[in-house]
Amino acid sequence: MKNSFGTSVILTLFGESHGPGIGCVLDGLAPGMEVDEGEISRLLSLRRPFGSFSTARVESDPFVIESGVRAGKTTGAPLMIRIPNENARSGDYDAFLTTPRPGHADYTAAVKYGGFQDVRGGGHFSGRLTAALVAAGGILLPALKRKGIAVATHIRELYGIADRPFEDYETDALSLVNKQFAVLDDEKADAMQTAILAAKAEGDSVGGILETAILGMPAGVGEPWFDTVEGELAKALFSIPAVKGVSFGAGFDLARMRGSEANDPFRMENGAVKVAGVRQGGVNGGITNGGVILVQTAVKPTPTISKEQESVNLKTGETVTLTGAGRHDPCIVHRARVVADAMIALVLADLLARRFGTDWMRSE
Repeated sequence: MKNSFGTSVILTLFGESHGPGIGCVLDGLAPGMEVDEGEISRLLSLRRPFGSFSTARVESDPFVIESGVRAGKTTGAPLMIRIPNENARSGDYDAFLTTPRPGHADYTAAVKYGGFQDVRGGGHFSGRLTAALVAAGGILLPALKRKGIAVATHIRELYGIADRPFEDYETDALSLVNKQFAVLDDEKADAMQTAILAAKAEGDSVGGILETAILGMPAGVGEPWFDTVEGELAKALFSIPAVKGVSFGAGFDLARMRGSEANDPFRMENGAVKVAGVRQGGVNGGITNGGVILVQTAVKPTPTISKEQESVNLKTGETVTLTGAGRHDPCIVHRARVVADAMIALVLADLLARRFGTDWMRSE
């Protein structure tokens, strides 16, 4: 089981949903980077369930930095963050060991790990582990911000209800910083939350699309062919549970355009090259062009639902009817927003370290 991502800046995840705890190790960080535990807590709070449209399993996430930080600065040694699990109810998951949930990793995990996997709460496959990702983001997102690079995500669409697109990127990015339900048009929040509650009332779930704007990335980062910026970001985003699609710029709409519509022009402004537009997503030939990088991430409906679904009993070999149990979100899109931010920050930090050296991230 491989649990690490990155080349120069490397993240390793550990733990299970209902085990003693979860956490991460960040390796390859420059010494002297500022670490603000308050910022880690703030980001974890944006991931935390809230309102009647989220799961009833609420964790306070009292993280502990076990190594790699001294006097508020990174030491250059591996940085380990551990988050204890506090609110597990493992008995809800006993049936899933023999009867896998449709759309979930229960069946594929059983095939790959021969029944030895921890099925409680999804075990190592659970979205619970995204809390460790967000904690890592609490180190990396501020480090990027100090270098003039911002990452901002909003709910572009939820069950067909669309938020407005980014307009003024810097203003819109700032407006999203502390929003628990991250939309640009506040009037859309009520409609989206109503859709989640309607699905919950029917024992069902809904999904949506996140849209991320990355501002301030310098031109010239990334590689052609096998280490493209799009490829690295897509690989990372697809590792987030429930993500089923990733696109850049105008995405699949580019296939319906002519080149004259699809290309983003270059202009000279104050002696520097500027990219006019985001249709190409801020990347040409796998390398950043200095413009805004725009990424869309499709998040499927939560697979565990209380509606009856057809499944199989792996012991008897029979087709059976399964009803989901446990405490689960009828939608995870609003909570996944900060997870996407953290995952993207990891990729950017790794790409920048490969381009400029690890010490480039050191606080000045």
